[in-house]
Formats: sequence, C-alpha cells, structure tokens
Amino acid sequence: MGRERLSTTTMRQAKGCALPKYDVSAVAPGIVHLGVGAFHRAHQAVYVDDCLAAGETGWGIVGASLRSPDTRDALAPQHGLYTLAVQDASGERLRVIGSLRQLLVAPENPAALVARMADPSTRIVTLTVTEKAYLRNAAGDLDISNPDIASDIVDLSNPRTVHGFLVAALAERRRSGTPPFTVLCCDNLPANGETVRRLVLQFAQAADPGLAPFIEEEVAFPSTMVDRIVPATTDDDRARISAAIGLEDAWPVKTEPFMQWVVEDHFTLGRLEWERAGVTMVGDVRPFEDMKLRLLNGAHSGLSYLGLLCGRESVSEAFTDPAIRGFVDRLWAEAIPTLPEGAGLDPQAYTAALSERFSNPALVHRTAQIANDGSQKLPQRILATARARLADGAPADHLVLAAAAWIACCEARGKTLPASHFTDPLDRDLEAMFAGKPSPAEAVRQVFAKAGFKAVLGEAGAKLADIAAGHLDTIRKHGARAAIEAAQKGASA
Repeated sequence: MGRERLSTTTMRQAKGCALPKYDVSAVAPGIVHLGVGAFHRAHQAVYVDDCLAAGETGWGIVGASLRSPDTRDALAPQHGLYTLAVQDASGERLRVIGSLRQLLVAPENPAALVARMADPSTRIVTLTVTEKAYLRNAAGDLDISNPDIASDIVDLSNPRTVHGFLVAALAERRRSGTPPFTVLCCDNLPANGETVRRLVLQFAQAADPGLAPFIEEEVAFPSTMVDRIVPATTDDDRARISAAIGLEDAWPVKTEPFMQWVVEDHFTLGRLEWERAGVTMVGDVRPFEDMKLRLLNGAHSGLSYLGLLCGRESVSEAFTDPAIRGFVDRLWAEAIPTLPEGAGLDPQAYTAALSERFSNPALVHRTAQIANDGSQKLPQRILATARARLADGAPADHLVLAAAAWIACCEARGKTLPASHFTDPLDRDLEAMFAGKPSPAEAVRQVFAKAGFKAVLGEAGAKLADIAAGHLDTIRKHGARAAIEAAQKGASA
C-alpha cells in the first residue's frame, strides 16, 4: 500500500521533520510570486514562512509559473506544502514549508493571474524568472522585436511575458483606484530593481504611454541580493525524503544551511518584518550585490565550465580538484580589488564561507545546471569585473578564462559533452558559428558580438577578446588544465 500524500490534512502524520508553527489554513495572500521554482521555494518562501510563524499571517504567497504546469501539478494536491531538506556534511534536516498558499499557471489562464496581481490584497510581487525571461536586447534594453513582447504590446488582455503581466495588473490597479504593489526582483541582474524598472517603463511606453508616468512616479522597484545554493531535485531525493517523513512529497527541495537576502527598504504598501527572519534591510544593495555576483556567481560560472571540461559533475567535485580550486582562488584575487571600499563588506570572510559551501559533499549541485544561460550570466558575473581590472591596469587572466571555458563548453556539446548537457538562448546561433570551424580569435569575436558583450566591455573589449582567444586556443590544443596553468603563468608574468 502506497504512502498518503503530504497535505494540510496529513502533515501532522509526518515524521522526522519540523512542521509550520501556524495555522496554514488561516493564512491570507499578500504576495504574488512570478517564477515559482526551486530557488524561490528554498529562499524567499522560507523567509516568509518564518514571518508567518511569528504571527504575520496576511502575507501568504500565490505562486505563478509563467511556462510549465509542473510545479502546480506536483504541489496543488499537497495544498502547496513541500519539504525543505537542508544538507551538509553532518546530515540532512527536514522542514515542511507552508507559505505557498496557491499555485497558478499563467498560460492556462492569464486573466486569473492578472486579477490576482490586481487584487488589493496583493501588496508585493516578487520575481525569480531567470535572467533570460527579461527579454533584453544586446544593449540591455527591452527587446521590442521579441514576438511575445510584440504580442503583449498590441494586446494586454492575455499577457505572455513578465512585463506584460506587471503592466496589465498595474493598469488595472490604476483604473480601479488601487495603490500599486511593490515589484521585488530577486534575479541575478545588475541593480536588479533599477533594471526591471527601466524595462517595465520601456514596455509601458510602447503598450500604454499614459500608464508610464504612473509607474515611474508611484511604483517601487527595490533592488535585492539573494544567495542560497539550490541544486535540482532528483527522483532519488523525492524517494529518500518521502521515506523519511512517511508521506509522499512529489517535489521537495534541497539546499545548503547558508542563505542570505539583502533588500533595499523601499515599499509602497508595507512589507513583512523580514529583519526578524534574518533579512538584511539596507539603503543601498549594490555593494552586497557586487560582492555576490563577482565572488560567488563568478566563481560558480568559472568552476562549472572548467569542471565540465575536466569531467567534474558537481560543484564539490570541481572545487576539491586542486587545479580548479587554485583557479578559483586566483579568480577571487582578481575580483576582490574591484569591490567598493567602505561599504561594510568583508570579502575575505565571504570567500572563506564560500570555500566551505563549495566543498559541501552532501549538496550535489551539478556543474551542468550552473552552466545554463552563460551568455546571459557572464556579463555581470565575469566580464564587468574583467573590464574593471583592465581599467586599473591589472591582469584579468582568470576572469577571462571563465569566458573562454564557456565558449569551449558550448563547442564541446555533441562531442566530448552530451549534446543537451546545458542550454543557452544563443544555442542556434552558436551551433551555426561552430559549424564553420572558426579560429579561436574568430570564434571569440563572433560569440562576443552575438552575445552583445561589447555593451559591457566597452573599449576593453578588444583586449579581453584577445586574452580569451589565447585561452580558447590552449583549451582546444592542450585541454582545460593546461589553460589553467597558462593563466596562472600569464597573471604572474
């Protein structure tokens, strides 16, 4: 006989796990979250769960998937409940999260999502839709030529894009006299609040010019910095966690003990007392964002691509490889001097904590998962830092090696790496480029141009492209380990 499903009616039967310390059925919605994936469920939803446990019961989350119904299909029978598994070398601690109170699938009923966002009870709309969902062009502005953007601009009655949903809901709130919600981006975009504000205003100007001043003057777009490693859930994880709690959980999430959320304290309709749950509320997020992007995300990208080229399947396997560990240490040495001084940062303590996190053998964070969407991630994680190094007259060999390793990994798919090992929005263009068997210099030039890296690199683009071409040539001829060694020699020359 199979196990009963985790739900609000069965959760008291769960074994070996912490349960919500509040009446889940009494929680009213106050937040709509767009992009309800594993990261949100292991990060923002946990902070909200802590606040609900402290008595702030008007802030339940309505989660919306913008593409796939998978999360809704898994969690709706569980009344939104799921198990959080926190893993480290000492073992695994389980906790049932109850903050996700409703699940919607945008393409099935766009109007229902717009109505929920327009409802006066919705005071904050949070987003984890990934970098590529913001549909920016090479200059970083809204890609008006994108078919979904173009469709939403013409007809906002059935939005397809995050911009369309936000603007449609804000238009309805203005029409009904309801004050606007706060838009809280939690994606790894540079100055993410300012960036999303600019994109939404560009969309509104094209779709409804009369709405743009309302958004510009009355809608808050705080910037944030988020940090927690959340590997993809496997079938083995589902089976293990379900057995541990004695109830079937179709979609638990696993994560590390560490989590961080830094939020600019600017909200139009109030907020939770997140400080009680450990959130850092600040006037300026940018220094914290820079440190995280350049030290955590930059190292993650570099070790993932080099790890793939060296046959390392997880972060811990890659980081404990002496050659890759040395590369990461030297990448950090290049990146740390570019961070702002006098902002309360402690990069040495931060990288020490990162070393412990990256070494966590219990957390199988696949290098192929991190490798996704490199063309969208590298500008803020790697290239902006490399440009700053060159501006200071300092070497950037290890930073640029990360970009060259990305190109090499893209070339290797279907050869030494599985064809669909990871994906990128430029895959079709990259495949066509590589079919022409370009030289290292030509490959870097074409990829940098197609990815729009010039917008980030500016006048440093030619010099950094030359360095990347040298690294790519070494990887092609002698392998990734030789390129790591050459980068070390080049930096010390």
